[in-house]
Formats: sequence, structure tokens, C-alpha cells
Amino acid sequence: MLKTPTSFPVLNLPVHLLEDYTTWLKERITQNLGTHVVTLNAEMAMLAEQDSSVAEIIRSAELVIPDGAGVILYLKLRGQQQSRCPGIELAESLIAEIGQEGEQYPIVFYGGQPGVTEQAALTWRARIPQITILSNHGYLNETELEQWKQTLKEKQPKLILVGLGVPRQEFWIASYRSLCPNAVWIGVGGSFDIWSGSKTRAPRWLRDNNLEWLYRLYQEPWRWKRMLVLPQFLMRSLLFS
Repeated sequence: MLKTPTSFPVLNLPVHLLEDYTTWLKERITQNLGTHVVTLNAEMAMLAEQDSSVAEIIRSAELVIPDGAGVILYLKLRGQQQSRCPGIELAESLIAEIGQEGEQYPIVFYGGQPGVTEQAALTWRARIPQITILSNHGYLNETELEQWKQTLKEKQPKLILVGLGVPRQEFWIASYRSLCPNAVWIGVGGSFDIWSGSKTRAPRWLRDNNLEWLYRLYQEPWRWKRMLVLPQFLMRSLLFS
């Protein structure tokens, strides 16, 4: 069995330190080791300080990756040299790895707006013709949700990507991961929007300079109140002991 990677606390939340998260998760998939992956950024870390139920989900996850630039800064200030691992890029690398196996390793896309998630699935099917993807949007009624849960239980996918936004996707995974106990579950936020083409990621130079959050604010100006947690997290990074 794979060993649990070393972790380092960020505001009392564990962040697991690995050079290659994709390879570690691929091994988990091939060994049928169920895994909840949390993609931690400054916003989620501050939310966890206010909501103990969010903090508990993060602490109970088998893998917490440093998704946000703020988390990387926090680690760097404490002598931990770790590369940022954006959740969307981790998900893409896993899809590319196991998608080649076709029906042996089915993948689930769940969440997003009606039409968007299916378009994201179509995009990946065009890239990897043999891939097996089950998709559904995040606005199911009660009856549809029960049918969807039954589908998950019957198909037992290996990789389940949930795009419902933070923290709804984390609560959804914690509630339903028992349906597919051997799967890798990842909350992927707005990744389906990117893969469908309805939105774009920040240019590479912004990402490389830890300014992807600024591009997201440009695309979604209504997020400005949520972005106020960034300077709060910076102060906590400098003062937290």
C-alpha cells in the first residue's frame, strides 16, 4: 500500500508535499484505494477557520494539494519549497493518464451548468477517442439526483470530478463517496467551464507569476468580496505561528 505523503500545516490544515501528485494518485487508482483530494487555496483555508465542518473535511481528506499561490507563499515563508499544483492541471493529467484505458477506467464529470459539462466531456472525447466519461450537470432535481447516484453505484468509476464550487463540492464528496469507495474524488471548481470553452484560463505569464486570481476577478467581477480574504490570508501567513 502506498504511504501517506509528508504533510505540513497551513493554518492548522494539512498540505501534503509531493513532487508528483499525478503518479501517486494513479497508483491509488490502480490499487483501488479510495481517495478524496482537496485543492487548498487561501479562500478555502480562511473559510475553514470560520466553518469547522469545512476544516474537518479538509483534515479527513487523503490528499490535500497546494492549489493556490497564497498556500505556496505560506509554505515558502516556513522553509518549505513546494511547487503549486492547480487542481485543474492535476485533473487534466489524470484524465490523460487513465482515459487511455477506456472502459476499464471510467471517469465522471459532475457539476456545472446544464450543457456545459457535456460539452466538456465532448472536448475530452475528441482528444482521447477511447475515453469513457459519464457526465451530468449540477442542477438535478431530487428524482434525477437519485438516478444519478444509482448510476455511480452501478458503474463504479475510477475518477470522479465534482464541479460544484467551494465548499459545496467538498460537502457533496464527503456525503456520497461511499457510493464509489475505491474512486479518486476531486473537487474541480469551474474546470468544466474551461474545458467546454465557455471560459478561458489566465494566460501562462499570469499563472507563472501567481496572478491567476486577478484574471478570474477580471472575468467574474462579482467575486471581489470573496477576494478580500487574500490580504487577510497574507496577514495570517506573516503572523501565524
